[in-house]
Amino acid sequence: MDSWDEVDRALAAAPGTASAWVGPVGGPPAYARLADATHYAASTMKVGVLVALHRAAAAGHLDLAAPATVHNRHQSALAGAEPYGNDPAEDSDTATWALLGGTSTLRDLARQMIVRSGNLATNLCLGAVGVPAAQEVWRLAGATHSVTGRGIEDGAARLAGIDNLVTAGDLATLFGAVVAGDLAPSGEILALLEANEHRDDLVAGLPEGTRVAHKNGWITGVRHGAGVVFPADAPPYTVVVCTSTTLADDAACALVAGVSAAAWNARHTF
Repeated sequence: MDSWDEVDRALAAAPGTASAWVGPVGGPPAYARLADATHYAASTMKVGVLVALHRAAAAGHLDLAAPATVHNRHQSALAGAEPYGNDPAEDSDTATWALLGGTSTLRDLARQMIVRSGNLATNLCLGAVGVPAAQEVWRLAGATHSVTGRGIEDGAARLAGIDNLVTAGDLATLFGAVVAGDLAPSGEILALLEANEHRDDLVAGLPEGTRVAHKNGWITGVRHGAGVVFPADAPPYTVVVCTSTTLADDAACALVAGVSAAAWNARHTF
């Protein structure tokens, strides 16, 4: 994609809702489309959990190095509902499952949550800080539409309408606050986001070796990519693409990568 007009046409042609926000970190967008449209968050919600974890550690409420029991019985966000568990077949992280019944640390669980996008690791981290703390991260960042209402695979809460939602604009706001260090010390948070091993959407649109701190999310019909790119020859910039469509996942990945490539080509104009 060679221009924002071309990006806009490609996103508009997607069968569903495709949103984007591209611009300088913490600044107004250079390009935005449906930036306030809500999407199911998928694994992008893990960024807020990560920030909440580090906020609690910075306040002295949690020790990230202390032993943490690895279990698969999580409290539902729906009052009175039975505890729920994660399905290992739906988890891209196997390392945390290998520790089931033993211990890890919150620091190691946070790494699996982001680097491998682990679901069990996420629910253990979320259980340590609580859903309200994860939701508070959105408010403190200045987000206006996004919600962290439950853990991953909390079926009872989902059926009751309790969900995790994001917008492209809010994800851009959150990443901007992370980079600025406004929410928690940013060093370890950014290092984990840079180590994210899932690189087939947003990162696929960048030159190999480009520094990028990012988190993606995907389930059937959903493919999101959000992050901050740190070019060697230009200031850092934020790029977020959220898609809720009937596209096959490889096509959705290509759409996200195309927007990312257009943002890279326009990096000197932000």
